Amino acid sequence: MKPSILIVTASDGNNLKLANTLLEISKEHEASFEVVNLLDLDLPLYSSKAEADGTPKDATFITTKFMNAQGFIFLAPEYNGSVPPALNNTIAWISRSGNDNWRDALNTKPVVLGTHSGGGGNHVLMAMQEQFAFIGCNIIGRKLLTSYAKELNVDSAKDVLAQLVRISSLK
Repeated sequence: MKPSILIVTASDGNNLKLANTLLEISKEHEASFEVVNLLDLDLPLYSSKAEADGTPKDATFITTKFMNAQGFIFLAPEYNGSVPPALNNTIAWISRSGNDNWRDALNTKPVVLGTHSGGGGNHVLMAMQEQFAFIGCNIIGRKLLTSYAKELNVDSAKDVLAQLVRISSLK
């Protein structure tokens, strides 16, 4: 069975373009890849007050998507040296989705991290690595880093995707 891998982007700009480029490259691999743009979700800012109003439909939707995936590529721009709010908010809603096994959405699953950043991108990659490792993901060592001055190395991206597919196939 081909593994299901989500290319998750927290941007409708250059990181979404990077996601779509990776989706094209992924066609060479024996896996089912899908782009999910977190900005397309209708998720209010997580708070206990918002949670008291009930779990949003899109929180249940994204939790199910994550639960069914065997691997991930997370792409996010750098916001003030960290991750964008859409990514944090989505993780918060997944953790509070009412699913008692919510950790299964991410725990032990292989993750590739990447960014297109106008400011270097290393800070967001470090922040994502810390966050996803804390949740229990298995972070693949090679990152995807592009900027206005540094285009995607397609051969490197192919190698990273091949590694992700191999590891995801074991899930």
